[in-house]
Amino acid sequence: MASNKYGIWIKIVSVLIPVVVAILFTVRIPNVEPLSFLPPIYATINGFTALLLILALRAIKSGKRLLHERLMKTCIALSLVFLVMYIAYHMTSDPTPFGGEGAVAYLYYFILISHILLSIILIPLVLTSYVRAIQAQFDPHKKISKITFPIWLYVAVTGVVVYLMIEPYYV
Repeated sequence: MASNKYGIWIKIVSVLIPVVVAILFTVRIPNVEPLSFLPPIYATINGFTALLLILALRAIKSGKRLLHERLMKTCIALSLVFLVMYIAYHMTSDPTPFGGEGAVAYLYYFILISHILLSIILIPLVLTSYVRAIQAQFDPHKKISKITFPIWLYVAVTGVVVYLMIEPYYV
């Protein structure tokens, strides 16, 4: 984990975010129009995040540290915007059941569950990677980023895939 100064905050935030999201999923804001326009927007944000992650990796591999830093900060900001929109949508809308059957349903639920579980695991990884970078601990940053990057890319890409698979079933 990052230095003790940040380590405790990383642990707190890494627990709080999934707990708060889970609690907010049980809350429905009454007398509010469903924010049904949000899913394609936050799926697009996931797509941009995936693209920017790849560009950030290419930037650092070609020695463009400032570009890498800016792209990664943008990815973090996009992830936060995604999270706010995702919560807002679910607080104003009933869950959309997946209507596919057979192998497609199994595939959908595998992707969805792995996406959710890995997004939870991703929180401390991103925070630790970020803290190590801002503290100029580049060797430890590089070490954890080799784990963080593929998980973050998977979560971003599967966010788009989940949206595309469930989109036909939105009311």
